[in-house]
Amino acid sequence: MAKKKKRTTIPIRLNVFFLFVFLLFSVLILQLGVVQILNGEEAREKLNETENTKSTIAVPRGLMYDRYGRLVLDNEPVRSITYTPPKNGDSNQTKLEIADKLAALMRMEESDEDLDELIRERDKKEFWYVYDREHRLAVQERLSEEDSELDASARYQRELDLITAEDYNMFDWSDPHLLNTVAIKKELDQAFELSAHTIKNEGVTEEEYALISENLGELPGIDAKIDWNRVRPYGSLFQSFIGNVSSSDAGIPRDNQEYYLNLGYSLNDRVGESGLELSYESYLRGRKEIIQYTTDNDGNILGTNTVREGQSGHDLVLTVDMDFQAALDEIVKDELETYINQDPYRNRFMSDALVAVLDPQTGDVLALSAAHYNRGDNEYVDEAYRTIYDAHIPGSIVKGATVLTGYQQDVIDIGTVFNDRPIKIAGTQVKKSWRDFGLINDLGALEQSSNVYMFEIAMRISGATYNYDEPLYNFDRSSFQTMRNSFHQFGLGSKTGIDLPFESTGYVGTNIQDGGLLLDYAIGQYDTFTTLQLAQYVSTIANDGYRLSPRIVKEVRETNGNKELLGPVLESYSPNALNRIAVDERYIERVQQGFRQAATDGTGRTHWANNPYNVAIKTGTAQNEFTEDGAKQYTNNLTLVGYAPFEEPELAFAIVVPRAGVGNDQNGIHHNIGNRLVDEYFKIKAEHNQGITVSEDETLADGVANTVTEEND
Repeated sequence: MAKKKKRTTIPIRLNVFFLFVFLLFSVLILQLGVVQILNGEEAREKLNETENTKSTIAVPRGLMYDRYGRLVLDNEPVRSITYTPPKNGDSNQTKLEIADKLAALMRMEESDEDLDELIRERDKKEFWYVYDREHRLAVQERLSEEDSELDASARYQRELDLITAEDYNMFDWSDPHLLNTVAIKKELDQAFELSAHTIKNEGVTEEEYALISENLGELPGIDAKIDWNRVRPYGSLFQSFIGNVSSSDAGIPRDNQEYYLNLGYSLNDRVGESGLELSYESYLRGRKEIIQYTTDNDGNILGTNTVREGQSGHDLVLTVDMDFQAALDEIVKDELETYINQDPYRNRFMSDALVAVLDPQTGDVLALSAAHYNRGDNEYVDEAYRTIYDAHIPGSIVKGATVLTGYQQDVIDIGTVFNDRPIKIAGTQVKKSWRDFGLINDLGALEQSSNVYMFEIAMRISGATYNYDEPLYNFDRSSFQTMRNSFHQFGLGSKTGIDLPFESTGYVGTNIQDGGLLLDYAIGQYDTFTTLQLAQYVSTIANDGYRLSPRIVKEVRETNGNKELLGPVLESYSPNALNRIAVDERYIERVQQGFRQAATDGTGRTHWANNPYNVAIKTGTAQNEFTEDGAKQYTNNLTLVGYAPFEEPELAFAIVVPRAGVGNDQNGIHHNIGNRLVDEYFKIKAEHNQGITVSEDETLADGVANTVTEEND
């Protein structure tokens, strides 16, 4: 029987394998067709471009107006030449070519001498270094083995150190075109990719602007556009508080770089550096225009698209009346100059007069002024910032706070009487009032400025037992903090809350062991306070015990493109009450009455009794001793606080004149300034009510100059 043959299975397996391969290739061919036919255009775009990158363009900052809508800070359009590097930046060779072409069309400095001063030795080295590849190779051959281990930054600096004058002097540095090219190259090197960097925006001539505009096609990344500079129609008036903005070269502050970058700023953006420009940066900066750049693999810009339109910054309306501010500046300077010239030797240490004026019912800053005498140049300059930065011994003007502290601590009441006589604590000099008053009550103590009455309040707060020429027994050192906490309620020794970036709070004495110093504190002869703090203090008394934070900005307005017409109100600031003095209203009224009587019958009557505006005041004279040229010098700080009218106060003021010589006849300048500022305020107010605006050229009224007949404090 024939043997049956066994059927092989290999052909079947091969057929299955071939079928699988066929199906796989079919899928691949199908997918390739989809890519080529359906997604071909998208794939080609992805091959030809890398990404869409956004950049921003700065817009004009917001403007500032005074309380009557007069332009205080403006923008002036200026011609500007900028450079925007492509993605990943330009090569040094490209930047050299751009700089060389630009140098033929514009000058970085008008004179050859200024150009020469602009170029440092390092600039010459760097120019030589990047000028030719052979130069770089030559320097690298000079590196030692140790140099090769340095990081990139240190190695580059080492390479510059190895470049000699013989190297870079291959160029003719007397050639203005070369100097101009190097100066432009320096600016190009500071630019960041896809971010416009200003090469020049000051002194760009019409011809330069036109030439560059005509040749933009040959200047990759270069643009001729309109930039903005700050313009101050009132010149330097109130400039200390308006503040400044950084230059495009400086850009954002390097010490706070991360903060600004997180807010969307670019490195070369101009920002507020001081004053209101800094405090209200978020409003003034505006909304930058966002441009989207489409770039290819080489970083070349293929196109742009405006993602968001830019919007100019918001405008600020200030609380300040520029007429009154100008008048006060003139008054302070005039009185300081007159007073120093009356007795140059006696007043040889006198150099400042400071004034702060507030609306006590709103906290509005009406004016801040300080004149400083620069003896070296024999000139008087405006240094109004001293009113918030410089702190001085205030003297008797703080006695209102001392009396209210006495009420608050239940150590005195309305009508409490003390015997005003000399006080002697063991180991110290005699302490007394400017004359012995005998029995005197709280009202008389304010009217006549009794020191001893304030000493009695301080001793009772401290719990001390007093006997003539003996130590203060059982003196409680915590009484220093008790009195300071009370003074803080008026703003004395604490921040006022003014809408500026910085303010001083004064000096706080550290010796709390000596009970005699607590007595000195009670009459304003220990801690120091700023003029603004003193103005807030008297405003608090005038405003029935409510302490309001001072403010310079009244409103934020939306920009509308018309400088002559304010835009809609974006934000309006209401009075901000920080606290109320923790005493009954009758005690506040008692101190108010004491201040009024100081003007009509007390220490200020010679200067204020006939003032028609019902002024309430408190006078002060503080001993200010210091060492000059190895010798002890004895001078007085002359101070004055007040408000008017007494019944419905519209303005409150503080005046400080440090180091004003010695002697009873030294008390006139602060009263003269006070009388003149009150008269000027109501004069200008009447003119505004009649629709009259004082012109900038009009001679400001001299006000009232009283004959000096001194009353001590």
